Amino acid sequence: MSRRLFKSTLIVSSMTMISRILGFVRDMLIAQCFGVNFATDAFFAVFKIPNFFRRLFAEGVFAQTVVPVLASYKDKSEHKALTGFIANCAGSFAVLMLLVSLFGIMAAPILVKLLAPGFVSETAQYQLAVQLLQIMLPYLLFITLVALAGSLLNVYGEFAVPALTPALLNICMIIATVWWAPLMQEPVTALAWGVFLAGVLQLLLQLPSLRRLGLLTAFRVDFNDAGVKRVLNQMVPAIFAVSVTQVNLLVDTLIASFLATGSVSWLYYSDRLVEFPLGLFGVAVATVLLPGLAQSHSSDNSHDFSQALDWALRVVILISVPATIGLILLAEPMLSTLFQYQEFDAAGVYQAGRSLRAYAVGLLGFILVRVLVPGFTARGDIKTPARYGFYAMLANLLLNLLLVWPLAHVGLALATSLGAFVNAVLLLWRLLKQKIYQPSPGWFVFGLRILLASAMLSALLYGFVEPKLWTTWAAAERVRHLLFWIMAGVFVYGATLLISGLKMRHLGVGFAAKTVRF
Repeated sequence: MSRRLFKSTLIVSSMTMISRILGFVRDMLIAQCFGVNFATDAFFAVFKIPNFFRRLFAEGVFAQTVVPVLASYKDKSEHKALTGFIANCAGSFAVLMLLVSLFGIMAAPILVKLLAPGFVSETAQYQLAVQLLQIMLPYLLFITLVALAGSLLNVYGEFAVPALTPALLNICMIIATVWWAPLMQEPVTALAWGVFLAGVLQLLLQLPSLRRLGLLTAFRVDFNDAGVKRVLNQMVPAIFAVSVTQVNLLVDTLIASFLATGSVSWLYYSDRLVEFPLGLFGVAVATVLLPGLAQSHSSDNSHDFSQALDWALRVVILISVPATIGLILLAEPMLSTLFQYQEFDAAGVYQAGRSLRAYAVGLLGFILVRVLVPGFTARGDIKTPARYGFYAMLANLLLNLLLVWPLAHVGLALATSLGAFVNAVLLLWRLLKQKIYQPSPGWFVFGLRILLASAMLSALLYGFVEPKLWTTWAAAERVRHLLFWIMAGVFVYGATLLISGLKMRHLGVGFAAKTVRF
């Protein structure tokens, strides 16, 4: 199983890498063309809603609620029942999200007041935010169907297309920034239209793969279908179970709207950098882990279930620890290299760097939550992670109120990071207590190797990188230096692990498994 999971993760990570690189190109262009001002604050604030639903459905809630149902149909070879569930689920959610989108368009003025109440006093910014939100809200309908299609393909071992699909959002927003924005009376509205178009294209991209597998069916609306009712009943608890971080980020935006102009944008750009390793490795591992866990549970194979969790934990710790160190010690260099052009100045780099370090502290917690929640949802237990997610959300809210006054936008980011660790610790404790997850031998030595390699990486970056110099260099020089230090850090970290004796078998990669289709 571990070899299959490892291979699937490489597929998802490779496709995600393409999307993330395009995402950085998108953000670089937005920073260059729009800078940091009231218009970008308005866009990033309301973009949280469609982006929240994208992460909610495509990377979280839909997978955790739909995949176990799909796996049960697939294991029983009930193709007719499976296609019936797909038709009912797609039709029911299409109608539901269409109504939500229409309601949201009409209630956009109220939603903006709730999401960014600090904008109300600035009439022009508030009206712009309402307009942008109304354009983007239909995206919710399309991304829901995209998430359902992606869950179907994942259950059948098709990971490449769903993982590549998010790249279309970045491509559309790049086109909007470069070609459409100069034609608009208010340039930033081009980004909203780019989001709308991306939803349509993302859905169309999934259809050929569904047709090839015989899973493309006509829509039917049936809220009484047993599978649909099961998914709907688990939706709300699943939001707390797997998407509490996204809820916390929305809260961050709400509070940041009261802070200095630029606070929403600083949090957005720093969150984008943390999302790179989170999406590349955390979401990738969780995506391929859930179907395997669901199948192990349905076949009552507790050993494979525990081994898969053990493999996932080792892999994400191996990667997230150096990623955290890199984000903390290279915060300003990365932000300066990617975003410091024209309107985005050295002051913006400094402020975004402060919140980036605070978000980076929680990277391991964010990723652990992603891979631990499937240990519950694959067994049909959505209430336990939902309860712990609710506790984490309350902790985040309390920490927000305590930290925002002395630390401003940095306090919001730090509160979200600490809340993620509260969630992760509770989840791991429960899995261990119930003996659902039983760690394999070798964790102590594995941990020592990670600590040694991390110490060497920290010494290298801390001793030789001077962040303040980066904002004074030309763009080409910043890129050259950043690539050098990232490659040097990867080499030192990897070499230290190899010298200390780490081998692939220590990650559990050594079991025979099935081939995953592209």
